Amino acid sequence: MTRIITLFCIFITQIGFSQTAESYLEKIRNNEALLTAFFQQMPKGGDLHHHFSGSIYAEPLLERAIAKNFYLNLETLAVSETKPEKGNWINFDSIKKLKKLDYYEQQIMQTWSVKDYNGSVPSDDLFFDSFMKFEPTIAGHFAEGMLELKKRAITENVSYIETQLSTIPCDMNVSDLTDFNTKLRQASAQKDEKAVLKLLDELYKSLQRKDAKKYAEDFNTNFLAKLHKDLKIDDERFTMRYQNFVLRFMEPVDLFKNLVIAFISSNESKLTAGVNIVSPEHGENSMKDYWLHMVMFKYCHTKFPDVKYTLHAGELTLGLVQPEDLTWHINDAIHVAGANRIGHGVDIAYEANSYDLLNYMSKNNIPIEINLASNEFILKVKENRHPFTLYKEFNVPIVISTDDAGILRSNMTEQYVLLAKRYQDVSYATIKQYVYNSINFSFIQDASVKKQLLKDLDSRFKTFEDKFSKN
Repeated sequence: MTRIITLFCIFITQIGFSQTAESYLEKIRNNEALLTAFFQQMPKGGDLHHHFSGSIYAEPLLERAIAKNFYLNLETLAVSETKPEKGNWINFDSIKKLKKLDYYEQQIMQTWSVKDYNGSVPSDDLFFDSFMKFEPTIAGHFAEGMLELKKRAITENVSYIETQLSTIPCDMNVSDLTDFNTKLRQASAQKDEKAVLKLLDELYKSLQRKDAKKYAEDFNTNFLAKLHKDLKIDDERFTMRYQNFVLRFMEPVDLFKNLVIAFISSNESKLTAGVNIVSPEHGENSMKDYWLHMVMFKYCHTKFPDVKYTLHAGELTLGLVQPEDLTWHINDAIHVAGANRIGHGVDIAYEANSYDLLNYMSKNNIPIEINLASNEFILKVKENRHPFTLYKEFNVPIVISTDDAGILRSNMTEQYVLLAKRYQDVSYATIKQYVYNSINFSFIQDASVKKQLLKDLDSRFKTFEDKFSKN
């Protein structure tokens, strides 16, 4: 890495480019190789929209499956640690004996990630279906993945990751509460917020009696804190924090149970960085229960007012859903749920009263997490169709993120290359502000940690920008 930086500095001096990073960036706007070298070395602050399992590249996951002799489903290319009763499964040792490992490795890579994508299946299906196919290689192997992500972050000058690491395990029996599913959906269909909040209060009290707190405490102490400490994740070069999250496709009672536990966990551990909600936003339950989910966040905020949360909202586009379904998700995430940040926000141009909404986000410093490679692959939204310029026009705070760099075969550097090449009116100073936004708008609870990251960012930028001074 040191040799690359040295050669880069010599190159700048020899060809006589201007002395500032800004003027050099303007000269290389249309050259992806030069942009990549520039942004690879530029400090990039934090990655705030980051799914742990989707950020691990397929290669180490496949290596693990082979080394542990997992079973492979020859139709779906999913893996399993034990052989399921149904389906056409074969273990990797048997595949080796048949001398078909190379053949299946290629297919697996193309199913677990976007490698060599040729449009044979819908891009959103490939993306969202991939998670469950490689999930057994993630479970129980968080340490390896965290160290892989840390190493890659340091290599490309990313100093902070705010990752959605794991759901919180919970075996609480809520079979006696299932009638709340019908009641909550009936109240939700009428948009009767008062009735929903009353039902949630009853449900919350029942969850307290079932000792919801113990699940959060066990997760915080025996998983999160232990893993973080044992791996020595935080050091002078890098810091990591963890978002709790819930799954949109679950039934209301189960989702709310998990949401309450996620809020308790975030309220009691400084290693956590708020709460999120994930899974395809256009899924059946996601769409049907979206407003209900937003009220659930609003309720949990009243119980845990110090816990921050960012919400996947507006990861939709025309054609993926009906036009009327594009008009309210970001609005409700902000005005009903009270989100502190918005992830994706791709349908903002279709939202009802979008100018008012954008002005509100700007005035109240509600950042948008922009994921350029992700939005291009999953939603086919890029360049002038992408609302980046709309958020910029209204001075909404912007942070640049990767989303799922492993599945997407991408990294943080590429996000900035896409930004600089596609939106050439975005100056170096503005890009630098986006980098600082990624620390300033992070959910780091410890003020001293955030302060140190900002101080370190100052130092990194000085070192980077000094490269462009003439000898």
